[in-house]
Amino acid sequence: MTTQTSPDYDAVIVGAGFSGIYLLHKLRDAGFNVLLVDAAADPGGIWHWNCYPGARVDSQIPLYEFSMPEVWQPWTWSERFPGWEELRAYFRHVCDTLNLWPLMRMGSRVECADFDAGAGLWHIQLEGGQTISTRFLLPALGFASKPYVPDIPGIEDFEGEWCHTARWPQEGIDLDGRKVAVIGTGASGVQVAQEAAKRAATLTLFQRTPILALPMRQERLTREDQEREKHSYPALFEQRRQTSGGFESQSLEVSALEVDEIERNAHFEDLWQRGGLRFWYHNFADLLTNRAANRHAYDFWRDKVRARIADPDLAEKLAPSEPPHPFGTKRPSLEKGYYEIFAQDNVALVDLKANPITRVGPHAITTADGEVECDLIVFATGFDAGRGGLIDMNITGRGGLSLSQAWYNGLRAYLGMAVSGFPNMLFAYGPLSPSGFSNGPTSAEMQGDWICDFMVWLRNNGYDLFDADPQAEADWTEMVAQVGAMTLFPEADSWYMGANIPGKKRQLINFPSVSTYAAICGDVARDAYRGFAASTPANKDSAT
Repeated sequence: MTTQTSPDYDAVIVGAGFSGIYLLHKLRDAGFNVLLVDAAADPGGIWHWNCYPGARVDSQIPLYEFSMPEVWQPWTWSERFPGWEELRAYFRHVCDTLNLWPLMRMGSRVECADFDAGAGLWHIQLEGGQTISTRFLLPALGFASKPYVPDIPGIEDFEGEWCHTARWPQEGIDLDGRKVAVIGTGASGVQVAQEAAKRAATLTLFQRTPILALPMRQERLTREDQEREKHSYPALFEQRRQTSGGFESQSLEVSALEVDEIERNAHFEDLWQRGGLRFWYHNFADLLTNRAANRHAYDFWRDKVRARIADPDLAEKLAPSEPPHPFGTKRPSLEKGYYEIFAQDNVALVDLKANPITRVGPHAITTADGEVECDLIVFATGFDAGRGGLIDMNITGRGGLSLSQAWYNGLRAYLGMAVSGFPNMLFAYGPLSPSGFSNGPTSAEMQGDWICDFMVWLRNNGYDLFDADPQAEADWTEMVAQVGAMTLFPEADSWYMGANIPGKKRQLINFPSVSTYAAICGDVARDAYRGFAASTPANKDSAT
């Protein structure tokens, strides 16, 4: 690539999850001099950090894997929903198969990244003081890379252990005989609780909002069964790109209000028995846009769950008569016997809305009603989704503007990949893209292909600098907001809306359809990448 100043690399990718690994593979094969760095010791992204007991994926196999035949043909899984150990092994297999290790620098945390406008380069400082330069900066951190730990008075006085599920010690924590407190009942809270209930002396779950969890229906997988089914994988991988959520199917074309109760409940029951997230992504067309349709789904879910809980007071807390929010406007978790653990003598539930935490002491959590003794506190309190990891990279663009300053009044990003004022930077699986609404590998491949094609186009046309047009960025950001306003998502205080982080602007942070997003991005590419200003070394101010 023609440049004014020769950088160390054409592109530096930050993050070794699905998006980063796929980008590395694509850009290497396209002839770019590329490096991937990651703070973790091993690849896997979230599957390196999420090593808590019970951690496993909620997208079924083979949807949750790469579509490259050289990767999936020799690989077999042991479970329909693999756990973190197997996913780590899978990522090692991917890097071995694609020979990516020589291009990866693991255990290298990015301290900051600064754009040098004069040279048209990014300077990246790594932990330890080393600085590398690159033409293109490609963060691939995922939407859930910065854990959120609420500020609870007294936590510094706690004499036991405490950690966030996303920063579980790599050596593990022994739960046997412990007095465990789990704060938060999202996906990781459910998974930890199911394991701790088997081993802890006491387990207390602190619930702010009941999780509307769905049955996982875990299955063991045999090599023979997978070999018989692999002939259908190419069509399946192609199909997942054509759906809203990046799965094998999407919502029906019929409204829940256009069928009678018998037909409606028959479809609900079929999805329920099949398990996984299908009750969320393969339900009626208006499940997430019409309150009446949504209420039918909630009532079905509620009655299914309450039938598993003997105590009526507990049933009302875990599956309330009235929905705490429209079903599906918070991502459902998958469970394996979660509701049954509350019948055990060693398990208790604290309703934080009725009985909030006031402080943490040396050996207990104090609530409005008294104390809960514990020696291990597990924060299952989610993430600063979308922006958190990117802000923590300390990225500075033109004129000394930091990304945190650029996003002070809310997220903005053209196509959910580029921020005006931060030239030659594209992020994958970030805010205002499908990310949190999408099956991860589907989004990683779709965005990775687009980013690689864009960089090839720049190279072929002699451009070495690009920036997102401010108006294109504003239009995209507003469009995502308008699409969100047509749904029920704004009615929930969820991380989808940024509502879980104090002070964060309330806005829908995800584009709600993979297939529609892909179509728009494809149209942008066919129109000479409209919305981007590209320039040559001799004339950096000329727009295409």
